[in-house]
Amino acid sequence: MRESQTTRALIFGVLTLISISTLIPFLWMLSTSLKENYAVFAYPPEWIPRPVTIEAYFKIFTMIPFGKQLLNSIIVSVSVTLGQLIFCSLAAFSFSRIEYPGRDTIFVLYLATLMVPGYVTLIPGYVLMTWLHWVNTLNALIIPRLFGAAYGTFLLRQFFMTIPFELQDAATIDGCGHLRIYGQIMLPLIKPALATLGLFTFMGTWNDFFWPLIVTNSEEVKTLIVALATLSRSYFSTDWPTMMAGATVSLLPMLVLFGFAQKYFVEGVVLTGIK
Repeated sequence: MRESQTTRALIFGVLTLISISTLIPFLWMLSTSLKENYAVFAYPPEWIPRPVTIEAYFKIFTMIPFGKQLLNSIIVSVSVTLGQLIFCSLAAFSFSRIEYPGRDTIFVLYLATLMVPGYVTLIPGYVLMTWLHWVNTLNALIIPRLFGAAYGTFLLRQFFMTIPFELQDAATIDGCGHLRIYGQIMLPLIKPALATLGLFTFMGTWNDFFWPLIVTNSEEVKTLIVALATLSRSYFSTDWPTMMAGATVSLLPMLVLFGFAQKYFVEGVVLTGIK
């Protein structure tokens, strides 16, 4: 019994140290955003700024169109997340609950697209955006990723497979069609998986850098991550407190989203077998 308690305490201690170590970069970023520029590289490093100033949080709005770029990131991330949830769940429902010839073969071929690196489709994607006259528009950031992805479809399909088929059979006997079974029976049962996929998709889209960098060139269309990354090249010297202030603000939507979805996220991770 004592050995079990000692082992558990040791594990908790190690996990606590790991958690603290992951917080150090965030705490340093927050500390830097509250410093004067000359104090950023002071030695020894100062974790508590002296004096504390929030000037960088106001300055970021004058250096770049911060509000517009923040709105662009929100629009793109929310749109892509909703699209992924709708189309991935529809595809997953089809691959798991509807019998038709070649279903499993199509699903395997669809999963095979996960092995295709994104850089392979970069040039064809950019050429297509140019042909559609979508370069430097939000359409180029939203529509190519709107209609589902193999990873999200696979994630939801695995969750659909855990739902007893007797529920679907009972609904069919009562006269429900596939769309009604999908919307009124299945979707309420896969909330944890939807929350998991939604969180992953929102986080991935919000932090996406390379594709927005390629297809946008004006400050009014850039997303916040691209604008912050290119901010250091816009001036002769880097204003580190201002950059850290922008990075700190850019984390807030994800923290809020995770706070609301944490319960479903943890449940979804366990039930979909990702643990």
